[in-house]
Amino acid sequence: MNTPVSTKNTTLVFADDRERASGVIGFLEKFPHVSVEVRRLKLGDFDVGGHLLVERKTTLDFGLSIIDGRLFRQAYRLAFSGRQCCFILEGPPSNLDMSREALQGAMITVSLVFGQSVLRSRGPEETAWLMLIADQQLTRADAPSPARLIRRKSRSPRRIQSQMLQAIPGLGPDKADALLNHFGNIQTVISAHHDHLMRVPGIGETTAEKILDALGHAPE
Repeated sequence: MNTPVSTKNTTLVFADDRERASGVIGFLEKFPHVSVEVRRLKLGDFDVGGHLLVERKTTLDFGLSIIDGRLFRQAYRLAFSGRQCCFILEGPPSNLDMSREALQGAMITVSLVFGQSVLRSRGPEETAWLMLIADQQLTRADAPSPARLIRRKSRSPRRIQSQMLQAIPGLGPDKADALLNHFGNIQTVISAHHDHLMRVPGIGETTAEKILDALGHAPE
């Protein structure tokens, strides 16, 4: 693994204390010009250089987090952090009994609906390398996060949630607003089942199926 080229004296990485066993912290500490502080983080698994929040998941945990709804709750919280955020999906494919369509749908939701990249890593060493390279790219580009771009247009949480839902194919402003009127917030929309979605005015069977596919729900 190539060493990232340092663009400043030291990159400070805050690592959540629950990541000690992952092996990533050890590899981060081997890179020159990197300082790691381990503490309990309220959001994300790693805070890299003050520019990037990273949620690291093994392929098994990624699948399990889809099933229990944890993935989308985390993506929702990250989207409103005002920071650049990404998921790193680490390791070989798991043996979890989940369709490829459900996994792909979840990654589409995280990337297009919540505006967070999903990066692939072969293991802890590459995860550490990816985080540092991403931090360097963000430092050079000084790129605003999708959440910040949305906030510039409107400070209304309702409008932000509507815009996020409109990233799902087949959902325009009217249907997105109808979903929010019925369920109250985007988190409840994400966890809704097929029959519940079809109770919303303007949401037919085809649209409900598109929503479920985009959100990565496994077929019941």
